[in-house]
Amino acid sequence: MGLRADRPRRGDGGARVHRAAGRPCAGDPPNPRAAKAAGPEVVSPLAHIAALPVRAYRLIFSPWVGHGCRFQPSCSAYALEALEKHGAIKGSYLTLRRILRCHPLGGSGIDNVPD
Repeated sequence: MGLRADRPRRGDGGARVHRAAGRPCAGDPPNPRAAKAAGPEVVSPLAHIAALPVRAYRLIFSPWVGHGCRFQPSCSAYALEALEKHGAIKGSYLTLRRILRCHPLGGSGIDNVPD
């Protein structure tokens, strides 16, 4: 049984595949999983250096401090994501702003890194 253009293959998210070329048919919406499979974002060297204290905190102090963070994701996870998405300068600014909001009179809840 060969591939047919009108029948989706298993495991490809329902996208139709052109029989001869093995590529998506014209007019199909882009596969969102294909964009994620491209690989991780490239982090600048300065952002990688700025992430070292955060990684050290997670490795050394976080097991002793516990999991009592008032925000979701935790401040260290937020810092790593901000540095990856926005680079060293803006990522550090967002991280510092987040840490300054973490006090007894501050808010709580879900606080994702802005795009």
